[in-house]
Amino acid sequence: MAASGQDVQAMASPPDAGTPLSDWLAWLEAGRGEHIDLGLERCREVAARLGLARPAPRVVTVAGTNGKGSSVALLEAIWRRAGWRVGAYTSPHLVRYNERIRIDGEPVADAPICAAFARVEAARGDVPLTYFEFATLAALLLFGETPLDVVILEVGLGGRLDAVNIVDADVALIAAIGLDHEDWLGETREQIGAEKAGIMRSGRPAVCSDHQAPASISHTARALGAELALLGVDYNFDVGEKTWSWWWGEQFLADLPCPALDGLHQLRNAAGVLAVVALLQEALPVAEAVIREALEGIVLAGRFHRVAGRFEYVMDVAHNPQAAEIFTATLAGTPSPGRTHAIVGMLRTKKHREFLRPLLPLVDAWHFADLPGSNGAPAADLARSLHELDPRARPACHESVARAHAEVAASAAPGDRVLVLGSFLTVGAMLRLFAAERDAGR
Repeated sequence: MAASGQDVQAMASPPDAGTPLSDWLAWLEAGRGEHIDLGLERCREVAARLGLARPAPRVVTVAGTNGKGSSVALLEAIWRRAGWRVGAYTSPHLVRYNERIRIDGEPVADAPICAAFARVEAARGDVPLTYFEFATLAALLLFGETPLDVVILEVGLGGRLDAVNIVDADVALIAAIGLDHEDWLGETREQIGAEKAGIMRSGRPAVCSDHQAPASISHTARALGAELALLGVDYNFDVGEKTWSWWWGEQFLADLPCPALDGLHQLRNAAGVLAVVALLQEALPVAEAVIREALEGIVLAGRFHRVAGRFEYVMDVAHNPQAAEIFTATLAGTPSPGRTHAIVGMLRTKKHREFLRPLLPLVDAWHFADLPGSNGAPAADLARSLHELDPRARPACHESVARAHAEVAASAAPGDRVLVLGSFLTVGAMLRLFAAERDAGR
């Protein structure tokens, strides 16, 4: 009988600081790569053993179902352009693990990450840690050893019991709430909102950028004694023909450039980000001109990420029904003269049918790809879900994103559009293909 992940972890000798990062990641994935065990006690115990202090004078924690990554990127861009030293921790990554831990906008190199992993492993003793908990402690170690002005921590799953919540945030930011990870967080937006709201702290400010925030977020804020600012209630924005305006009380920013990220939903994300910047303005001053420059210059791979060529590629890590609806609304505003091909790969745990439904009117040809790992959904499962929605559909199934792309490239005509959707793994695989093609053309 094959050993389970936990058995493999127990049998394998841990790497050391000199071991390549790829070996460290393989070791972590073998024992706990897809394991989820929410709770803060383990992380807190190992953090105490490591002597972890606050990672920076100011900490912002970002939660939400959709919009977390965009919000982190916007905060990072604004504060970095203002001259502040910024650490950012995000997950998952698209191409390289190093993307998860950034200092001054640059991914941390392999060697420091390996050294941090070795310290976490030495300190944990017999305390079991999930992949994400292990990674979070390593990131906090790296931030704590670097002179930073502010650290931005993106929640991995939920909020209240997520590993990053061992750090008390100066400001908590909660982005849009949707249905995802229901097995862990609850089956309604109200239940999920309450879990996300657990990153708030007594006597400290919090911002919610969901324009229809679940009531549970306000209830949790009152119970915790947090000072919550709600979009549409305490602060708001207005969209003009080519610009937008933001206000909170007497603070008013007019004729702002739209973020260089496609979709009206990005204005909601940006509005929440500006509220966080305003709350920390005394500690981290930012000039209005800097905000304008940062909005115009923001870059974020994998979020309505367009690449021109023989075909136009539109890549998005959207993987839940709300994200699919947001994506299709944005796509509808950018019509294509040719046919639309979709390459979709998803995890088993996602709602495949609900994700595919909004895409039906916009896709002409479907290509489903197997994703790696025990949590990757077989392409045939996605095809069955599509058939339940549209019995006339004739999707193609492929063993990988690369195989799906090869067939699309062979059958599509110049001017067609190719969508790449469903998971960070799907978009990451496509980005690696692009990189390989660039390298081959050198």
